[in-house]
Amino acid sequence: MPPTQPASADLDRLLALYRALRLPRAVEDKMLRLIRQGRISKWFSGYGQEAIAVGCAWAVDDRDWLLPMHRNLGVWTTRGVPLRPLFCQMMGREGGFTHGRDRTFHFGLPERRIVGMISHLGAMLPVADGLGLAAQLRGEDAVALAFTGEGATREGDFHEALSLASVWSLPVVFVVENNGYGLSTPTADAVPVEDIARAAEGYGMRGEIVDGNNVESVIASVRAAAARARAGEGPTLLEMKTFRVRGHEEASGTRYVPDALIETWSARDPLARFRQRLLQAGADAAALDAIDAGLEAEIEEVAEWALTQPEVTGTAEGEHAAVFAPASSRPVRPVDALEPDVRWIDALSAGLGDAFEADPTTVLMGQDVAEYGGVFKVTAGFLERFGADRIRNTPIIESGALGCALGLALDGFRPVVEMQYADFITCGFNQIVNNLATTHYRWGSAVPVTIRAPFGGGIGAGPFHSQSPEAWFCHVPGLKVVVPATPADAKGLIRSAIEDDNPVLVFEHKALYRAVRGPVPTGDHRVEIGTAEVARAGEALTIVTWGVGRGWALDLADEVDAEVVDLRTLVPWDRQTVLASVRKTGRLLVLHEAARTGGFGAEVAAEIAQEAFSHLDAPPVRVGGADLPIPFSKALESEIYSAQSRLRHAVRDLLAY
Repeated sequence: MPPTQPASADLDRLLALYRALRLPRAVEDKMLRLIRQGRISKWFSGYGQEAIAVGCAWAVDDRDWLLPMHRNLGVWTTRGVPLRPLFCQMMGREGGFTHGRDRTFHFGLPERRIVGMISHLGAMLPVADGLGLAAQLRGEDAVALAFTGEGATREGDFHEALSLASVWSLPVVFVVENNGYGLSTPTADAVPVEDIARAAEGYGMRGEIVDGNNVESVIASVRAAAARARAGEGPTLLEMKTFRVRGHEEASGTRYVPDALIETWSARDPLARFRQRLLQAGADAAALDAIDAGLEAEIEEVAEWALTQPEVTGTAEGEHAAVFAPASSRPVRPVDALEPDVRWIDALSAGLGDAFEADPTTVLMGQDVAEYGGVFKVTAGFLERFGADRIRNTPIIESGALGCALGLALDGFRPVVEMQYADFITCGFNQIVNNLATTHYRWGSAVPVTIRAPFGGGIGAGPFHSQSPEAWFCHVPGLKVVVPATPADAKGLIRSAIEDDNPVLVFEHKALYRAVRGPVPTGDHRVEIGTAEVARAGEALTIVTWGVGRGWALDLADEVDAEVVDLRTLVPWDRQTVLASVRKTGRLLVLHEAARTGGFGAEVAAEIAQEAFSHLDAPPVRVGGADLPIPFSKALESEIYSAQSRLRHAVRDLLAY
């Protein structure tokens, strides 16, 4: 019997889908020719996997977010991203989306609801949680769909993202492209189960195995998962079975893949299968050939045009200006009234609460921050004031919470993430330094994420609850780092950090929370990020410090007539205030609690030695903690580790030089 002829409208839909599937293949064919001709140097091929990217993008709505990986070209083409700038982006030419600051698909197009990858696999999965949470908080029915490979399902971010999505019943679809290989390692050598979809069971979500080389199966499974998500039924894990018939990147080849495997999977090519499906349904072969020829000609023309575009150039000024989103114009008002005697912790809580009162897009996430109020009780009462939607306990997932915060920020929220202790920030290090810090520079999106990190010693808490890791982050362009020392600064800096359009780390010294009191301005108090304060004027020497060091310096300052400069912000730090002080006193001592070697004091000392050498009457001196893990014993910490124990002797030596 002859095949049943589809209705005209249905045939038009199938032909449009064929065109969508054929477009990335035409790009693949051209890029592979260019590689062989030596005209481009690198290409991560998704040849034979197009049904997954195209099918996922086809199945969801324009309001839904897509988070593709480096083999998901079909996401970009199906979403209608213009081909000329897309080719410039892929080839590193002028006119691309990242201005040469990153390559291929390492960028986002918020107007197309696409957020591209970073190279650290799995890292974008928690970001999808944040985008799903943003939709949930607004009462919208948008869905976030994130891709990852089977290898990255061994990464912690995969498990943290699934955990958070399930606990919060987020509208997220996780798509695993199981394509048989990592770089050269077969999946069976890296993943101890045959079906990754089984992981869904451990997180209480639905998991399905899908034929990733059948575009209609992909569409059906994604549509069903998205419908469940929109109905409030939570996330789904879809494992798309496919195969990588090209190398990890084209230059690496496929010598490590048995020929029989490639032959088997090549016979299941998604484009050939769908073409055959159309022909069996009565489509005209000539019409399909015309689509093929038209796309090949279009891609040939666009690619050759892109290769004539100039290489990307720029200026030092322009590149530096792109690191941070422009400073906001929030008012820093003169003090009109003071509460005379406020605990440090209460001032911090007041500033945090003021920010939450002023802006309903602020959301707090962290371990035990809701009913319990945080381990230090900074957010006690916030759950009752602001509600469970905005004050959210997370599982123990530092990386997952930080990635979720990035997703929230990309969709217009101002998330605050509490690290229970700054020591635990290492578990989220990648999200901070490679995702949050680079996003604005790479593709221009503001990242208003505040990370609260209780840090420092002096409380006998031992090596895993006493560290001062602020210098780690001062080395990373794109992050701001603030360290308030007084109650007034705690209130003002947390407010400014939350209102900043960049990622800001706020290091809160635990020993100051309840030990320090002082006057605090009432009302909307802000302290401008990047401004130091001369805590005491003096003539004999300049002590530059921050955090708990301010109190140590002031305890000694009257005795030696020291000028004490509290940096308050380490990035960006106030060079002019420090330079002015050193030019007056002629001597510099930099004091910090963190271990001396590699501490931020070295940066200050080096900068002043370079810029004010002729004004110095003695070499700059650094006083920091001993190069030891922080001991548990209070005696060992105070007498051997602590910078405070060496401060008086160092000051005397400097004055005697």
